[in-house]
This record gives sequence, structure tokens and C-alpha cells, in this order.
Amino acid sequence: MAERHPALIEQVREAFPYGPRQHRALDTLLHEIVHGVVEPLAPGSPDRELWLGWGQEHFGRPWFDAPFLWGESYFYRRLLGAVGYFDEGPWKGVDPFASFKRAELLGSTVEEELRSLDDLAGASAAERAAALLQASLWGNRADLGFRAATGGSTPGGSTPGESTPGEADPALVADDSALLWSLLPAGSPAIVAVIADNTGRELIPDLVLIDHLLEHGHADRVVLHVKPAPYFVSDAMTADVVDCLRRLNSAPGGAGEIGVRVWEAMGAGRIEVRTHPFFCSPFPYDRMPEELRAELGAATLTILKGDLNYRRLVGDRLWPATTPFADLTAYFPSAVAALRTLKSDVVVGLDPRIQEGLDRSGQEWRTSGTHALVQVRAALSAPPRNG
Repeated sequence: MAERHPALIEQVREAFPYGPRQHRALDTLLHEIVHGVVEPLAPGSPDRELWLGWGQEHFGRPWFDAPFLWGESYFYRRLLGAVGYFDEGPWKGVDPFASFKRAELLGSTVEEELRSLDDLAGASAAERAAALLQASLWGNRADLGFRAATGGSTPGGSTPGESTPGEADPALVADDSALLWSLLPAGSPAIVAVIADNTGRELIPDLVLIDHLLEHGHADRVVLHVKPAPYFVSDAMTADVVDCLRRLNSAPGGAGEIGVRVWEAMGAGRIEVRTHPFFCSPFPYDRMPEELRAELGAATLTILKGDLNYRRLVGDRLWPATTPFADLTAYFPSAVAALRTLKSDVVVGLDPRIQEGLDRSGQEWRTSGTHALVQVRAALSAPPRNG
């Protein structure tokens, strides 16, 4: 709150030729966060009444007193308001993070990663599935907001995916990959919901994995859920899906072929992009509205990507790390899988011996982006938390 958010305000200010009104609003927001108290949305804001209800106990108090999940979410809503994203006028609908996203998508790293797909041409279906799941998992390290907070570079540490075949990857603190694939046997008429996190270097591997699920019969249909507005710098919206798909389509070799298939699958309805206002709300998933609960409940498996979705899935609390993942996700309306690079203190479902070893290592393993997890709860085991 004291370092990342002021830095993001300045980055957004420099990314566009905003006028005096936007600069004044950004100055006001910056001062409010560091020195003031949480103010409500301005009169006339389309969702003012909604946020008044969501933040009644936080308005008029310092930003640092609010739960961090709420404070983060409201910060991004206020940032969009400051630059006129929701207002009638020339800046309406202009993504303040678009230049950051575009620079990453057109960078050499994405080009190298797309070329590496050709290396899987001779791999078996099982080997390809494992590699693509790993790529989708570790793509979350590319989170632009996280990189800004850690000095602008991808964190070092354990290199993912370099364990000897048959051995556990030491960078994975939990790995339920086998259980995930067992829920999606080839030839099953599964519906898979994917709740996306970041665009660019994460969303492209997600689209490649979705293509594999469809091509190899692990799913009959995939529903990709994205954010309805710019959020957390690099979180994916529908426009970002289109940009990533065009990037795939323009690539040579296997990446381009995948792009064509994904484009055609969207046209045929086998891949559907959806969104919901709740994805930009300041609450955990156990407070999702009934229509979203019913939609996800129709899925064979829901895959949640990334750190923020994980925090919202299990609850943004400092749980004991050995708390069973299944207990905290029992409310979720379908079988659920979390693919997440660790960038916050929240983590559950760990084997006590693994936790002890990680704590003894002296690494900032919970927050540095050097470790990851694949956790799965296979079946409903209890009624929803909210009844």
C-alpha cells in the first residue's frame, strides 16, 4: 500500500498523455492513500452505491486499516476513476495498463516461448500435457504488478521444470497434477471453466493448454472467465484474449497452428469467453452471487489461475500452512484446481515435512515467486459456507 500503489500511480501517469483533470485526480488519490482516509466514489459514479455497501466500515478510516484484499480492489477501482475510464469522454474505456501489456506481448521473451512449442512436436500426449500444464502454472511469474513491486525483473531462485524425470520438482510445494488429469480423462464430455489471471505471458500458455484439452478429448467445451475491467495491472479482459490470440495466430510453426485452432473453436462455441462483475469485487469466492455459483457449478472442473484467485479461493488469511485445501474449498460448487505461483503469504494444504524444509531454507518462499503449487479438490464434500 505504501510502495506498490504509489509506484503504479506514477507509472500510469507517465504511460498516457492525460490532461490536467486526470493528473489532479491521480495526485488526490496518491495523497489520500499515503496521508488521508478512504473516500467513497464520487457522486455520479455508476457503481457508487455498490461500493458504499461493500466498504461501509472502511470509509473515513486510513487505507492501512482496511483488509488488504478490499484495499487492493478498491485502489484499482479508484485508479480507473481517476483516469476517466468509466466517464463519458475521450478516455472512456481506455485501459490505463494497455501499454504495459502490449510491450510484454510484443517482447522477445514471448517470441522465444512461442518458438519453444515446436520442441514438443515429437512428445507423447502425456509429456505434452505435463509440459503445457507447467507452462500455464509458471506463466504467472510474469505478473506485471508483481514485477513492478520486486524491482521490475522476474524473481530468481529455483528453476521450474528442471527436476529429473520421475522426481518431484523442488519448486513445487504441492503437486496434485495427477489428480487433475484423472478428472479429465481423454474422451470425457467434460466442461472446464478456467478463471484467468494475467494476460500476455500467462494467458498465452493458458490458451495453449485449453487447445490441448480440446484437441486430446480432455474437454468437450471450455469457458474462459476474464475480468470486466482493467484490474491488478495485467489481469486479462476480453480485449486481452483477442490480443493474445492474434499474437498466437501471427507466430510461425506450432504456435500459429494452435492460434488458428483456438480461433476456430471460439467461432464454433467450444471455447466461450465470459465475465462477471464479481471478478472485480473485493471479496473471496465464498461470497460469489448465485448466478455465478450456478454457472461454475455446471463445470466438470474449474481451474483458477494465479495468486489473487488463490487468495480469494481459500480466504485471504494467514492460515496454518497445513490446513487442508479441501476443507477451505468445500463450499466451491464444482471440483476445483488452483494453479498458482506463490507471491503472498497465504498458502494451505502443505505436507508438514515440506513446510518445515521450506521454513528452514531461509528463502522467502511464500512471496518471491520462486515456488508454485497445483492443488485440486476432486469432489464436493460439504455444503457451501454461506448455506
